[in-house]
Amino acid sequence: MQRIKTYLLASCFSLTLAVPALAEDMAGMNAKGFKMEHGGETFHMFRLETDTGVSRGDSVSSWDLDGWIGTDENKLWIKSEGEHKDGKLEEAELWAMYSRNISTFWDAQAGLRYDFEPRGTGYFVAGFTGLAPYYFETEAHLFVSEHGDVTGRLREENDILITQKLILQPYAEVNLSAQDVPEQDIGAGIADGKIGLQTRYEFTKKFAPYIDVHYGRKFGETASIAESDGEDKDELVGAIGLRLMF
Repeated sequence: MQRIKTYLLASCFSLTLAVPALAEDMAGMNAKGFKMEHGGETFHMFRLETDTGVSRGDSVSSWDLDGWIGTDENKLWIKSEGEHKDGKLEEAELWAMYSRNISTFWDAQAGLRYDFEPRGTGYFVAGFTGLAPYYFETEAHLFVSEHGDVTGRLREENDILITQKLILQPYAEVNLSAQDVPEQDIGAGIADGKIGLQTRYEFTKKFAPYIDVHYGRKFGETASIAESDGEDKDELVGAIGLRLMF
């Protein structure tokens, strides 16, 4: 519990890094700068996706919160995601990052991440988020754990509009590790990956029910560790959920 408190305090400290940057931007901004910064106002956008489904007969539910508050150039970025499986919380992450716009559609980010499950671990985070060619939403982050372990995550997704309201969103995510992490049952190399398709109907941009189907698989030494522990190395999940923006 003390370690959680420490990381929450550290997260709050990292959040304060964004506030002086916002204040400095607004204080030094001329008329042109205000025009570029949409009047120097502070905006926010948060997206919450939560769903429930089944995998190999077990109930599965998950959440994914992603959003920011700030100006065009400086933002405080918050993320949280996690998964319940068969009534047990298996994964839970909380991120807090300072996000700085470095070019059109691209931000550089740095901050902290804390995993509550499967094992309480803190990480320093650095990476990028933005829009790659052909409208691929891209997230690429490097993590250095409190134990010095280096891992990474890459995620790509793309919206394909069937109509203005019916949207297909294929996505892919891969997790990598620079070394074995025995305490987390992770082997060096590509640890695991996931591909999926979300089909949603946007009654409004802020309210959209969806159906999600994805296939996840562990690779290499990570897969071998899972099999030796009697776990499956892959899973197919079907779920229904709700996407909210606020």
